[in-house]
Amino acid sequence: LCFKQTDLPAGCSPHPAAMPQQQVVVVVDPVSTGGCVAAEAKARGYEVISAWCDEITVDMRNTVSQAARGLKYLASIDEKSTIAESAAAVKAAACGRTIVACIVGSESGITFADKLSLELGVRSNGIFSGGDRRNKSVQQKAVKAAGLRAVREALGRTWAEVAHFVDTEPMPVVVKPVESCGSDGVKLCKTKEETRAHFQLLMEGQRRAGAQGAAVLVQEFLKGKEYVVDHVSRDGVHKVVMVWVYDKRPTNGAAFVYYGMIPVDVNSPEAQVLIKYTDGVLNALKLDNGPTHGEVMMTSDGPCLVEMNCRSHGWDGAWVPLAKLLTGGYAQPGVALDSHVDAAAFDKIPMKCPSPFKAAGQNVMLVSFFSGTVRTTPGYDKMRKMSSFVALQTGVTVGSKVELTIDLFTAVGVLVLASKDKKQLEADLAEVRKMEKDGLFTYDEDVDPAQFEQTRDMVMPVGRRRTESLDNIVVRAAGPTPTGGVSAILLPVAIAAFAAGALVGLMAGRRMK
Repeated sequence: LCFKQTDLPAGCSPHPAAMPQQQVVVVVDPVSTGGCVAAEAKARGYEVISAWCDEITVDMRNTVSQAARGLKYLASIDEKSTIAESAAAVKAAACGRTIVACIVGSESGITFADKLSLELGVRSNGIFSGGDRRNKSVQQKAVKAAGLRAVREALGRTWAEVAHFVDTEPMPVVVKPVESCGSDGVKLCKTKEETRAHFQLLMEGQRRAGAQGAAVLVQEFLKGKEYVVDHVSRDGVHKVVMVWVYDKRPTNGAAFVYYGMIPVDVNSPEAQVLIKYTDGVLNALKLDNGPTHGEVMMTSDGPCLVEMNCRSHGWDGAWVPLAKLLTGGYAQPGVALDSHVDAAAFDKIPMKCPSPFKAAGQNVMLVSFFSGTVRTTPGYDKMRKMSSFVALQTGVTVGSKVELTIDLFTAVGVLVLASKDKKQLEADLAEVRKMEKDGLFTYDEDVDPAQFEQTRDMVMPVGRRRTESLDNIVVRAAGPTPTGGVSAILLPVAIAAFAAGALVGLMAGRRMK
């Protein structure tokens, strides 16, 4: 189990306070933004061991995120039949080196990471007395017990267990797996018959995030705006590293299609209410250490938890370059590592991210209204020429099979836009949305005009995925831009973020929100 010491990934440079290669960071399920965390640890001079929970699918595990391309792990360990055996395997793989941290990488690894970190004797959130923290129903019960607004819901493995709730709850209702990510399997159901059909589909289907045969939640439909509050905590001190608002719209028959994430000023009235509420959720769930990604709906009667993701914000880290621009240099993956291994660095991070932001921008999810085999990508070519263009991350190339976008897994890219001129940013974004409706690609097949028409809500196919390569990442070339001063910030930070491996290639069919 002893492995040869290896070099850093291409593009990574050692952290100024690089450690001797005698200390080890364990990352559990280092996919999605977990790859950013692993690359950050490697860049700082730590050896990294990847630990894989037994729930993660082969499809997800075999995908290497862009941040982790070329990263050589000291060892790779599979979860054993007991936590004691798993910890023993990790210690053997460390070959006498000191294990200083065990950090969760992605949604599937939350439960294993909590148990393994505790067994290894490193910083941990430990075992939650109320049940599995990853379970959305457990979360809601804990939040309600703490006196905070919680969603009305019913949980069951059989229809009989939720039938009464469906009979008495006003339609529509939300039906979703108890463990999921990226809107995977989430559907807004408008009738009892539709609710039952989707309930049965989820119980019979295989979820991407590794929840095999888990229960299904039927919840009240929360009306309002959905926000994201990203924290990193250490010893119960919760620091807000970003607040976002989701742009979700009904599209292609699906009710919750992501169009993007818009940064929210932490000193705005809504952000202050959201932050206070989310701090309460973290305390209720005893999430005292590490990164969290809280999704909260601002309803007419105040904030209400949608779900607390007990790991870093996903989207494969596509938002990291923009977060660094907005904060002036830091983002959640790096702060997450600080929370486990560097108390002094964590202490230097402010309690809230800067207000006002250091730049203006947003992450744009690219939506496809057409499907087929891609012949050319004229939409991408136009985006790269925009004055507010920072980066385009996509797995779609010539020959790719593109589907109608109905969730994160079928999006056709993440575009990062930023500019000193807010009006220019808005103009470029409007042009992108127009290009989507006109068609971002040309196709080998004749496109059926009916594809663009809104259809009745479609049932999400089980196992939907794309298999294309994900190497197509572009950053604006050096040179003057019409936006003036912001270019001095945009280019160095964006390039540094990419070089450090912070921006993960979109793993089609494996993305996490």
